[in-house]
Amino acid sequence: MLASFLNPGAMRAELALEKADNVPDGMGGFAEHWSEVATVFAHIETLSADSRFGADKTLESVTHRITLRMRAGIVGGMRFTRNGRIFRIVTVHDPDETGRYLVCRVREGEP
Repeated sequence: MLASFLNPGAMRAELALEKADNVPDGMGGFAEHWSEVATVFAHIETLSADSRFGADKTLESVTHRITLRMRAGIVGGMRFTRNGRIFRIVTVHDPDETGRYLVCRVREGEP
């Protein structure tokens, strides 16, 4: 799995890494505001796709694996964006525990 990513040329998708901040909405609540933390280059791989029908609409769910060079501070709940697509980070781990790469499991399409 990871052997194909040892070639730095495989990580050519440019992604914006974003984190959410809660901003007061003026009525006692909070609104979610996303701000860009960094630009990273990664390899995006589709793992599965699911289509469910409910409440008179179809809910599409696509899950990907995004592999990038090690970077501190990436945690679940953050997201990647690319050309209008949104990838919510679900899990983050170091696949071979060498501190070289991070593998993020993400779900596409959820704002």
